[in-house]
Amino acid sequence: MLGDFIVTHVARRKIPKLLKFEYPKGSVFHKEKKRTPILMYIHVPFCEELCPYCSFHRFPFDKDLAKRYFYALRKEIFLYRDLGFKFDGVYVGGGTPTILIDELIETLNLTKKNFQIREISVETNPNHLNEKNLKLLLEVGVKRLSIGVQSFDDAILKSVERYHKYGSGEEIKEKIMAINGMFHTVNIDMIFNFPHQTVKSIENDLNIIRTIGVNQVTFYPLMISSYTRSKLEKKLGRVDFKRERKFYEIILRELEKDFFPATAWCFSKDEGMIDEYVVNYDEYAGLGCGSIGYVDGYAYANTFNISQYILKVEDGEIPISGIRHYKLRERVRYDFLMKLFGLKLDLDELDRKYGISSRKFLFLEIMLFTALGALRIKGSKLSLTRNGLYYWVIMMREFFTAVNNFRDFLRGF
Repeated sequence: MLGDFIVTHVARRKIPKLLKFEYPKGSVFHKEKKRTPILMYIHVPFCEELCPYCSFHRFPFDKDLAKRYFYALRKEIFLYRDLGFKFDGVYVGGGTPTILIDELIETLNLTKKNFQIREISVETNPNHLNEKNLKLLLEVGVKRLSIGVQSFDDAILKSVERYHKYGSGEEIKEKIMAINGMFHTVNIDMIFNFPHQTVKSIENDLNIIRTIGVNQVTFYPLMISSYTRSKLEKKLGRVDFKRERKFYEIILRELEKDFFPATAWCFSKDEGMIDEYVVNYDEYAGLGCGSIGYVDGYAYANTFNISQYILKVEDGEIPISGIRHYKLRERVRYDFLMKLFGLKLDLDELDRKYGISSRKFLFLEIMLFTALGALRIKGSKLSLTRNGLYYWVIMMREFFTAVNNFRDFLRGF
């Protein structure tokens, strides 16, 4: 479709420019600034094995190094506390956050002791859904547990090297069904548009999802960095983006029977935390090696070198390796992208937030997406049409692909 081509072309040209960072000179954050509560994102970059399609920042698990890492992570939490930061939510991603469960629990207890935390979300993998882990996560107050599944298709699980780690699709299904009702929200992460994935495979995944009783599904398009893509294509074959819309429309049609869209690719049965905390929180601090944050108009990235991360934190320094201060127009466009990814945007709220006329700032964007049939406009409120949902899938796919490319770049430092 012409609209798909236009949106993809514009996103690939514009979005990477937002991730051109500079080296920090002096402190980014100022202690005297009055702060309102934001989200704390914690990154745990260790996995038992590294999946070939994954572009996230991660390392093969080393128990001694991981223990040193968690110790440094807790020191970094104190650095943010001493700068006057306030947090009311915690999101722990990876990697595999539950790889050292006792260290994770100690870290989460520390956040609760020092901040007024009202919600905690933790990512995990199917092999960590054991009695001990679940008991500890419930006791520490985890509200949302997100499980990396990707597919229930055994052929796909084998091709992406997950079958031998996490078991068959049937085994994963049984583990998930066994924890229904334990947490306020049980989310499963799925991926579509793997090479050789078929409509039949997608439809089978959707049939399973509708029977296992989870109350949230995040169904991502395959998002890989340029470096990871070349490796993946050598192993699995070429990624065909022309199939992506067809797959997405099947997913949307089937999931809408039991779920409502919370974002363009997250589907829920009730209100609550979602994977895309960038929608629910205007600002978020990134803690941990390779973590990315957005605070006070600055996007910043912690060092991707794990030894350097530990040393800097032990020296009492927030370990930032790159920053970008966004101009007002860039901040307004960022909100346009993220809020509409969450399906709706109130222009009057943007006006109050920035003291501007957002209609003037966003005139070209609103005109383009209205012409493409992506937006409904009712007074000051914008919302996505059904066609607009897929356009935002394209843009967020390109956004996270650019983030993944940026991660690859920073790993070289």
